[in-house]
Amino acid sequence: MLDHVSITVGNLDAAVRFYDGVIGALGHERVYRTDDAAGYGPRNSPNDDNHSYLSIIEQASVVSDDRHWAFRAESRPAVDAFHREALALGGRDDGGVALRPEYHSAYYSAFVLDPTGNRLEAVCHRAP
Repeated sequence: MLDHVSITVGNLDAAVRFYDGVIGALGHERVYRTDDAAGYGPRNSPNDDNHSYLSIIEQASVVSDDRHWAFRAESRPAVDAFHREALALGGRDDGGVALRPEYHSAYYSAFVLDPTGNRLEAVCHRAP
């Protein structure tokens, strides 16, 4: 459904270290870096438009709120790796890693806060 999104952060260097790890744990790479932004994942093109692209943009002032950004994981071990990387790279736990049957019987996810306080989730919808 989403083509691309942008997440604002207070410190781009810290955010790039963090997102390189957590997005990398989900199988995606950083594809660019400028003085005030970084991007992850392939961009869509006229011949291949089945991707979602993530931009991380540094802002002088960022206010965290109740939104959250949910990233699709291919497996439960990828969700676990996302959570582990997040905590190792300055993120904070925001709900742990768990099966969440209130959403559906195979919903397995991890909730964390990035170093700026943005709420992130990695979710796998597949049964093991």
